[in-house]
Amino acid sequence: MSFTLAIVGRPNVGKSTLFNRLVGKKLAIVDDTPGVTRDRRAGHGHLSDLEFDMFDTAGLEEGGDETLFGRMRRQTDLAIDEADVTLMLYDARLGVTPLDEHFAGVLRRMKKQVILIANKCEGNAVISGIYEAYQLGLGEPVPLSAEHGEGLAELYQRIVGSLHEINIDPYAHENEQDGLKPTARDGGPVEGDLEYEFADDDSETQAEKPLRLAIVGRPNSGKSTLINHMIDDDRLITGPEAGLTRDSISVEWQWNGLPVRFFDTAGLRKKARITEKLEKLSAADSLRAIQYAEVVILLLDAGLGIEKQDLKIAEHVVNEGRALIIALNKWDIVPDRLQAQRQLKDALTRSLPQLKGVTVIPISALTGAGTNKLMPAVESAYDLWNARISTSIFNQWLADAMEKHPAPSVHGKRLKVRYGAQIKTRPPTFLMFCNRPEDMPDSYKRYLENELRKDFDLPGAPIRLTMKKGENPYESRRNKYHVRKSTKHS
Repeated sequence: MSFTLAIVGRPNVGKSTLFNRLVGKKLAIVDDTPGVTRDRRAGHGHLSDLEFDMFDTAGLEEGGDETLFGRMRRQTDLAIDEADVTLMLYDARLGVTPLDEHFAGVLRRMKKQVILIANKCEGNAVISGIYEAYQLGLGEPVPLSAEHGEGLAELYQRIVGSLHEINIDPYAHENEQDGLKPTARDGGPVEGDLEYEFADDDSETQAEKPLRLAIVGRPNSGKSTLINHMIDDDRLITGPEAGLTRDSISVEWQWNGLPVRFFDTAGLRKKARITEKLEKLSAADSLRAIQYAEVVILLLDAGLGIEKQDLKIAEHVVNEGRALIIALNKWDIVPDRLQAQRQLKDALTRSLPQLKGVTVIPISALTGAGTNKLMPAVESAYDLWNARISTSIFNQWLADAMEKHPAPSVHGKRLKVRYGAQIKTRPPTFLMFCNRPEDMPDSYKRYLENELRKDFDLPGAPIRLTMKKGENPYESRRNKYHVRKSTKHS
């Protein structure tokens, strides 16, 4: 990307709405509640033919360095430092507030390129609010409606002009790609259907795509702290307060040359305890992160032990077919470690037998103890998730498994599994042809699943078995061959 933008402003002025508009995806949760965004969120934006990196930031508020507002402000300061141009938003319907004036002064003292944006400019009732902006000393405001995409053409021209003032070529990405001089610019509105962030970019090849790794768990289990330690940067807000993370934040990283995209998610509480709309949005965002992840690390608070909600989260990960790693955080403060491990093993065996053999790693996200074992386990789980078994070997195994333990009889008639094949990976999925699939008991499916894990060394990998009514397709081919052969000799 040729340049970087940062979007700043006091709470609830529409920063995340503009961010989503420019990146063309629903990366950030948007709600009327002030202060939804707490971490700085990075994304790749485009406006007509401009392409750039950008940051969405927390609402600017005053607070001591160690308070939550102070930690949020520190993340915003880092975004402004990294940005070439800062977009400061204010609500034109409400007009300029004392908080807007205060932070406009802060930006002036930082001597950064700032574009003032009068957001929520729908209709003519905001004219007075636009005129008030001149007192901020940041130049002429750009009237904009981030929600409806109005005013983006003028924003385009102002961004280009600001970049020229600091000697940055706004079209450097095009010049690098094709060596051509920039063509005429129309400053048209951004395109994009605002799909969810987790969907793959069509422009990425399989080799270039990062491994998508989601960190999930209950509130205050240490998810943000773990990511900060692994990337060796205070990238995410952490603290003793539960529920600091509200929306899923993606963080790019590399491990031994392997590109990784972390998803830090909001803590998942019991559904019955979620009453506020914002928490419902956060929970939905976390579940969506699981859906689009490839590997999921379920972080448990080892000091509290495994609870029913942890098992519910693990079950959801398995049902989504994601590879799973369990990390026991705060292991350094557990008084009876043997008892904690025994409790976890018993709970998984009793409640989630499909997770037999799942990797469990004791760690301390705060001190870093044990975290060096996480990524090798993630890579191994990813490989198992992509495992493929040839059809011939699978059917030889199936015959042996059925000989060792034949399918039961139902209503006096024996069930017969005639043939099978792996039809997809990610996760390993098998289709088996059976004479009466509707009568196949779950216990026998679990037997086949466990035998698959044991014989093909797939511990903890999610496996999907589907029974379908049908004959062995090779049987009909063999019959046709015998018919042709007998006809020829006759």
